[in-house]
Amino acid sequence: MKRFLAGMIAVAAIAVTGATPSVAQNTRIIVVSHGQAADPFWSVVKNGVAKAAADLKVSVDYRAPETFDMVAMSQLIDAAVNQKPAGLIVSIPDASALGPSIQKAVAAGIPVISMNSGSDVSKKLGALLHVGQDEFDAGKAAGEKLASMGGKVGVCVNHEVGNVALDLRCKGFAEGFKGKVTVLPVSNDPTEIRSKVKAALSDASVDTVMALSASLGGEPTLAGVKEAGKIATVRVATFDLSANFLKAIAAGEAAFGIDQQQFLQGYLPVAFLALNAQYGLVPGGNVPSGPNLVTKEKAAQVVDLSAKGIR
Repeated sequence: MKRFLAGMIAVAAIAVTGATPSVAQNTRIIVVSHGQAADPFWSVVKNGVAKAAADLKVSVDYRAPETFDMVAMSQLIDAAVNQKPAGLIVSIPDASALGPSIQKAVAAGIPVISMNSGSDVSKKLGALLHVGQDEFDAGKAAGEKLASMGGKVGVCVNHEVGNVALDLRCKGFAEGFKGKVTVLPVSNDPTEIRSKVKAALSDASVDTVMALSASLGGEPTLAGVKEAGKIATVRVATFDLSANFLKAIAAGEAAFGIDQQQFLQGYLPVAFLALNAQYGLVPGGNVPSGPNLVTKEKAAQVVDLSAKGIR
């Protein structure tokens, strides 16, 4: 994947160098995501967007609702369509809510690429391709890994029940894990997550906890396990990465993190749409950005890049 990104940057740089300056400078792309740039995960996505915009010398606007709000997000997409950008990048956590707005963009002749969530519906809605990971398969891989480590009874901590991508992560985890799995619905409040995870561990049979976001879910989940006094007996894993969770992996306190390389989810769609606007170039299919399991052997190497907002 690193080689692919390096190659993509090189191709983009060559393309921009050979492009008429006015073409590149007048290319405007709009990103509408369900995640806020202040969120540690989405800040990495935005960093990828900004890097691509700088490398390809195009104008990119990043927009998101103030909270996880599908009505507000569909309105942002509609507003973007009215501005007739050269390309539109969207995440699709809820196809039924966002589908009509995305289809309006396609009908208006605006090239659309989906990223992060929506791999299962992207093509049906008319998007050119999707950049991200298959959430169910990623969850299944995590479940299989944790089962191979001896897990029998698990809890999946879901901080956004109703977000199709996160629901698929839990379903995939249950499929791969094979043992008993309970979904623990929580909010984005770390105090609530910590206390609910601690309470869930009052069931002495629970030996595995799967979180769905390193900073929002993984870190408070790990804190809850520690407060319950079970850090030595309960395996903790999470989707995505954060510097603190990576340190916990390196220290042997957590099993692994699932790296979907969200920097690529921000960078590549911008690059693809810029090249499409300038030369009519576009990949012929979806581009998987993950999953990659970051275990103890790899964690220390990734900490620095995570702190810099790249991993």
